[in-house]
Amino acid sequence: MKRTKYGVMLLASVLAFGAAAINPVDAKIPSAKTEVSDVKQTKAIVIKGTDAMQFDLKEIKVKAGQKVKLTLVHAGKLAKTAMGHNWVLLKPGVDVAAFGSKAAAARETEYIPKSEEASIVAHTKLVGGGESDTVEFTAPKKGTYTFICSFPGHYALMKGSFIVE
Repeated sequence: MKRTKYGVMLLASVLAFGAAAINPVDAKIPSAKTEVSDVKQTKAIVIKGTDAMQFDLKEIKVKAGQKVKLTLVHAGKLAKTAMGHNWVLLKPGVDVAAFGSKAAAARETEYIPKSEEASIVAHTKLVGGGESDTVEFTAPKKGTYTFICSFPGHYALMKGSFIVE
């Protein structure tokens, strides 16, 4: 009879231990290995530019070091020679008006001035009505950055904040 009593207690212990091993919440086993950090996930962003010289987003937030996949969609109908748009992320401290002035003279390079490449974090190519372009990059260090369209004169209206947390 004693063997049966101990056998039942042993069986109950094994079953309790087995249940704890199967259910990590009950066993207080941390689940950190299954959690995915925001930084490891690519942030997909779609921003639209219109024939009215407007971006549909004025603010974009990402995490420092996060992979970013940004797609610019020209939602208008005008050709890129008349109403082209691009998306240019500038480094902190860049004088937007001075950059825009140099960009206006850079028609051959789709309004991305060669002399200012060190001032740019990332940019799309120039697109016209109905077109789109995608750029992939890693978000820079924490801070607030300015994004613009560098087509002549557009930066005054087509700009926003790229916030890296």
